[in-house]
Amino acid sequence: MLKVDNISLYYGAAQALRGVSLTAEPGKVTCVLGRNGVGKTSLLRAMVGQYPIAGGAITFDGVDISSLKPYERARRGMSFVPQGREIFPLLTVEQNLKTGYAPLKRDQRNIPDDVFSLFPVLQSMLGRRGGDLSGGQQQQLAIGRALVMRPKVLLLDEPTEGIQPSIIKDIGRAIAYLRSLGTIAIVLVEQYLDFACELGDNFAVMDRGAVKFTCDRSNLDPGEISRAMAL
Repeated sequence: MLKVDNISLYYGAAQALRGVSLTAEPGKVTCVLGRNGVGKTSLLRAMVGQYPIAGGAITFDGVDISSLKPYERARRGMSFVPQGREIFPLLTVEQNLKTGYAPLKRDQRNIPDDVFSLFPVLQSMLGRRGGDLSGGQQQQLAIGRALVMRPKVLLLDEPTEGIQPSIIKDIGRAIAYLRSLGTIAIVLVEQYLDFACELGDNFAVMDRGAVKFTCDRSNLDPGEISRAMAL
């Protein structure tokens, strides 16, 4: 389990996160929603250690990881699919996938079958450069690269942004499958409300760097979430 407890984050004098708390459990999708600029990406980047927090704590399987470097968190099983994908455009699809080997022990350095069963197009394009793929294919590649790392926690930052509807469905099916394994905690940052409501188990709406509304699937009201996002 990944637990974010009352964390704060500053960019110089500007406060980006204000006492944010969140929990991600294996076999569940935690959706973080909100308008642009409310702190969703800052939260994910704080969770993976790219931005140091100023207060609070982040624990993973009961261990405080707040002071660990990003590569140390990756070795513990945290994978991040950033907004904008951030693949290597001059590397082939296969080479991009193999960059996920970095935190793995030598005997684990192979591409799991799930990557190609979830995203068959990647197998047919192993020799093509990442920059030659469509936006949707690049998004599939970014998720595939994260899965190569055998994550215990998978963080996804707006995976549907700018993606064609057919690939959004593929990504949704992939997330549903990964949740069904029961071993991966998934945090999904999303603005596409229907997509989030279809997949989510727990929901948090952010505004001005703080969580303003929470609910779980048992009391999910998309209208109430939409109103909270409009605040």
